[in-house]
Amino acid sequence: MSPPLPAKPSQPGPLPASLTLWHRFGLMLLGWGVVGVVYTISGLQDPARAIHLAPGAIDRAIRFDPDAIWVYMSFFLIVPLGYLASAPARAFWLCRSMILSAIGAGIAYALFPTTMSFPPVTGQSLSETALRLLMANDTTVNCAPSLHVTLTALAVAALWRKDVSGGVSSAKAWLWNRAILIWGGLILFSILQLYRHQFIDLVTGLALAGLAGGLAWVFARYLPPFARRKALS
Repeated sequence: MSPPLPAKPSQPGPLPASLTLWHRFGLMLLGWGVVGVVYTISGLQDPARAIHLAPGAIDRAIRFDPDAIWVYMSFFLIVPLGYLASAPARAFWLCRSMILSAIGAGIAYALFPTTMSFPPVTGQSLSETALRLLMANDTTVNCAPSLHVTLTALAVAALWRKDVSGGVSSAKAWLWNRAILIWGGLILFSILQLYRHQFIDLVTGLALAGLAGGLAWVFARYLPPFARRKALS
């Protein structure tokens, strides 16, 4: 009697076709939570050792506008939407990308903490009151790269929908993608209008999003135990 053949190693299966709301919330708490922990800890550094960034020509050309606070704060809507309204594979990708972004930003903040001059906000309008509240609860030493930019860019990528060939679905995807892209772009511009960041912070934030998102895609596609038959859908 011939000996039994060795069992083949199990292969990771495809991602589920759907995710429960609680599963999506769990992914969001994990990914965004790691970012929050890293951001909070790195913000405890002594501002005296931070590199002071001087505004460039683009920064000086943009007028300070406290009313941009509402677009800026819509960041706290687009990121959850990235988890709740994306395809299952993209929700997993977004979680991994945020964790990798937190690691990359934490290293940058530890080695090269940066700060800048923040304008005083003395008015009594609703927008200025909201901006003062934000400033009172934000750190001043985590300028570059801007995680506000990084996470917004990742959320936009997660929400991006593939066009299908013609028909109503294609038109809806086109409109959805343009709306999400415009929304994300306005959030990125708002960080400059509020003088919370400078243009170099925006550029490095986008670079971090590209690096973290690319690595998360590689992990999902090729490296166990992250590998799946479809990295993105």
